[in-house]
This record gives sequence, C-alpha cells and structure tokens, in this order.
Amino acid sequence: MKLLTFSTLFPNQELPGLGIFVETRLRHLVASGQVQSRVVAPVPWFPSRYAEYKGVPERATRNGLEVRHPRYLNVPMVGMNMAPWLLAQSAKREISRLIDEGFDFDAIDAHYFYPDGVAAVMLGKYFNKPVVITARGSDVNLLPEYPLPRRMIQWAARNAAGMITVSQALKDRLVQLGAPAAAVTPLRNGVDLQRFEPLDRATIRNQLGIDRYTILSVGNLIELKGHHLIIRALQRMPDVILLIAGKGPERDKLEALARELQVADRVRFLGAVPQAELKQYFNAADVMVLASSREGWANVLLESMACGTPVVASNVGGSPEVVAAPEAGLLMSDYSSDGVADAVQRLRARNPDRAAVRRYAEQFSWDFTTRGQIELFEKIIVGRAQ
Repeated sequence: MKLLTFSTLFPNQELPGLGIFVETRLRHLVASGQVQSRVVAPVPWFPSRYAEYKGVPERATRNGLEVRHPRYLNVPMVGMNMAPWLLAQSAKREISRLIDEGFDFDAIDAHYFYPDGVAAVMLGKYFNKPVVITARGSDVNLLPEYPLPRRMIQWAARNAAGMITVSQALKDRLVQLGAPAAAVTPLRNGVDLQRFEPLDRATIRNQLGIDRYTILSVGNLIELKGHHLIIRALQRMPDVILLIAGKGPERDKLEALARELQVADRVRFLGAVPQAELKQYFNAADVMVLASSREGWANVLLESMACGTPVVASNVGGSPEVVAAPEAGLLMSDYSSDGVADAVQRLRARNPDRAAVRRYAEQFSWDFTTRGQIELFEKIIVGRAQ
C-alpha cells in the first residue's frame, strides 16, 4: 500500500531532532516491506521569523525516506487559528506533484491532531483519500482548551477514517472530546533496541567524568518538563549529581535556580544531545527522571530502560502504561520536588537489576505497532474500495 505521511513534526537538516518519533515509527513501517511512503512536512514561513527553518531544503532524503518541505504562511498572533487552512493550501501543490509523478497514494497518515490532522482531513476531502490521524499528547490534552482548535479537532475526529493514539490515556481523552471509541486505536510507540542498548558503564562513566550517583533528565528546557523540580530535589540528595540533556528558553532560569539553591556544582547542562550520543548518558546514569506535568507517550522512558537504566516518572498521561512493573522503575506519588526525591531515594534503596530493566524494555519492540498500523490501514483502504 502507498501512504502519504503528513506532519509539521518531522526531522530536517536544521532541526534533526524535530518529531524524531514520527520518523522512527515510519521507518519501521516501511521496513516491513508492505508499505511505501512519501513525506510532506511543511515548514513555517513569515518575514523576519522562523530563521531556524531557513536552511531546510524543499526536498530531502532521510534514512531512505523521500521528504518534501513546502513553506506555509504562519502569521504571528493569529497563526494558530489559521494554521490548518494555511497548511492545507501550502501542501496541495506538492501533493498534486507527487500524484503526477506516479505516487498516487491510498491514504494519508497524519501526525499531531492540530493543526496537522485538521489540515490532513481538508486535504483528504480535496484529493478524495481516507485519513488516519495519530494523536500524540498536547494536541489533544492542551489545545482543546482553546475554543476554535477544540471545534476543529472535533470536526477532524468525525471526518477521519481512523485515529491512532500512542497511549490508552490519549484514547480516553479523544473519546471525552467526542470521538467515536470504535474509531480510535491505541498503538504505543516502541523503542529501537539496537540503537539503545547496554554498554560498558564503567568505561563510559570514566569518559564522562562521573563518579557519583547520577540522575539524568532529558527533554526541552521548558516548564512542563519539570527540570526545576529535579533541581530542587537535589537539596535532599547531597551526594547526587544531575545531568540535563536538552535546550530551550528556560535554561537561564534553571541555571539561576541551581545557583540560588547552591547546587549548581552538581548540575551539568549538556545542551541538545543527538540520539546517537544519548545512549551513552542513559548508560552512565543510575536513574532517568521524567518530571513532566503532561505527557502523551514519553519515548525517553523506554530508551532509558533499553539501556538498562530504571526510571522515575510523574504519574501523568501514558507514563503509567510505560512504568508498569517494579523492574521498570517508579511513578512519583506526588508532583513536587519532594515527590522526585522520595521516588529516587526509594528506587536507589531497591537498586533494580539493570539486566531485568533491559528485559522489561524488550517487550516494547516496534513489531506490535507496525502490525497494528498495517492492519488498520488495510482495513480502511479495502473497506473504501468496496
């Protein structure tokens, strides 16, 4: 079958980590040999804005996937409300070219409900193709708090041929918004067990200059990722160091907090770490802590466990579905710095066997998700043909 994958969340040469989870799932789907795909990943444009996208080529090939990056007008202040229509308009010409070049796809595989999923349904109606939308987190947890996005998400849910969520919690949220339960299929993300694997910890820790109990926190430096809670928790753990992998607008604020609490000598900001290097830090750490206030399905939890490192996570979104056994780690009983410290100290006392952590992660290969996608798309495409 032929799929058109549509999402603004897709890696490019300027932002190689953007939407890496979308690319990873698609790579495994195409590797099945049962699916061909072309990717249309629009990038925003407005005069004197979005400099980070300026060098993104109109066409590229990533990991064997052909990707096209049409520009779409994203107007400041009003862009969120107009984005679905502008996205759809920008993509029409590129999709028409794909069809003219011989790639007459069977269905649209859209990722992120708003604005991408809404735009995809508009495109599906224009090109007379069924659309499957994958919900991934804040697109259905946060954006429906705004009246117009909420109505458009509900419209897209009614008109999509099918929907995928990366956790049961997100399916429940979609149903709460009015989506028919029978049309929503939970297919959790998997983990690349070859990329993320146990390594020689002693050697890596020596190379990185780590000689104490170490917490790793991975994620954009924004408030909802909860890095500030982990920094505050260090006050109760004087022999622990913290590594923070990620970049974002909160860095100065987090550095100031560490200085204020007099723990700056135990906090190391790593900046953005490429996935190829991230496994070294997962292996070096004693625990990976994810203190987010919201999550869909946090891939970093599985990536850490695949390296043998147990996790502590806030009890939100799909995280309870990931941290579902003692060997995986612990969920915070309270969303606070004390909740972080209590969970880390309990996990430290338990000292999980790293080989058992890895075995737990091995249950989450991509095979299940790939089969589920193929079955869903086949059902939709065959049903439409009949």
